[in-house]
Amino acid sequence: MPEQTSSPDYKLTLTSSLFGAQIVFVVFGGLVTLPILTGLEPGVALLTAGVGTLIFQFITQRKVPVFLASSFAFLTPIMVAVKTWGIPATMGGLMAAAFVYFVLSGLIKWKGIDILDLVFPPIVIGPIIIVIGLILAPVAVSMALGKATADSLIPPKIALMVSLVSLAATVIVSVLGKGRFRLVPILCGILAGYLVSIPFGIIEFSQIVRAPWIALPKFALPQWNWKAIAFLLPAAIAPAIGHFGDILAIGAVTGRNYFKDPGFHRTLLGDGVSSLVAACIGGPPSSAYAEVTGTVALTKLYNPAIMTWAAIFAIGLAFIAKLGAFIQTIPTPVTGGILILLFGSIIVTGINHLVKIGQDLLHLRNLLIVTLMVVFGIGGIAFSAGAFSFNGVALATVIGIILNLVLPDHKADSTA
Repeated sequence: MPEQTSSPDYKLTLTSSLFGAQIVFVVFGGLVTLPILTGLEPGVALLTAGVGTLIFQFITQRKVPVFLASSFAFLTPIMVAVKTWGIPATMGGLMAAAFVYFVLSGLIKWKGIDILDLVFPPIVIGPIIIVIGLILAPVAVSMALGKATADSLIPPKIALMVSLVSLAATVIVSVLGKGRFRLVPILCGILAGYLVSIPFGIIEFSQIVRAPWIALPKFALPQWNWKAIAFLLPAAIAPAIGHFGDILAIGAVTGRNYFKDPGFHRTLLGDGVSSLVAACIGGPPSSAYAEVTGTVALTKLYNPAIMTWAAIFAIGLAFIAKLGAFIQTIPTPVTGGILILLFGSIIVTGINHLVKIGQDLLHLRNLLIVTLMVVFGIGGIAFSAGAFSFNGVALATVIGIILNLVLPDHKADSTA
């Protein structure tokens, strides 16, 4: 049965450890990709992901089942800042950017949670969750076809075969698995995809042999550079707004209102402190991973304690280089096949949210809000100036807020 307890059991067991390991396997690719693309140290990113998740759990009273790791919303700003001012100055700018979360958290605490109920009715919440899934769906398909990073040389037919095996194994174990075995479908999917990949020769085992057993991450201390700070400070606004969608999505999956308990101001603060700590030692800012939301939706494992063990695994991987190298040998199509299912489940969660509110979506007001949020969110529209950029989930959220506040709140004629 799903572990949906109000008081999580933090006793270390083999089963809970497997659930935590499953989370790390799901997020590992994205977690290390951002530092690789930006010139940061992957080992530090692993360490700060684990430590940041533990910090988040402490601040949110261990009530929200999310895992924090490298935020891709900061990808372009970090790349530009590192090239222009170097990594130490970039870390200083990211430390300053973390204070945007603190300010917003203080405002929410000051004004109270009622303001969120005013600007985020169910008709706005549903499309936000849908947009999250729709934005990520092409990423999953691209990975399933082997079109990501170093695996881009994998022939499409082989990549598709591997990804479908991985997907099929995950689905079969989810539906037909018995007992606790049914709760680790992702690990089973990864294992099946990995074994199928071996005969095709698309796994590079030499990096496992070359990697040392134990290695210290290469830390980078921040330096204050006002130009870097001025560039990166606005870059935190969109991710901070995107954080709302992340917490909204996991709340819709678990059926709990995390905006009220432990409070949205706490989740914002937890994300901000996690990002601040990461910047202090050379790690990227953090965000809650949609892959984890999809995993929770699939497995029905709502216990935040699982994220504790995921964090412990991530911290261990930061120092056990050989194990980290092994996980890096997992071909992209293996993960891509599973992510098709996980990201799709997020879309279904958003649709289900709209269905449950019992409103006619063809009423003109509802039609305008949902349509414009989805199209602006996934259509590639962006408004940017320097490091400040609004697109995707953040843009859809702002569009939803504006439309909900300005459109007349009366029943319009149906367009049907």
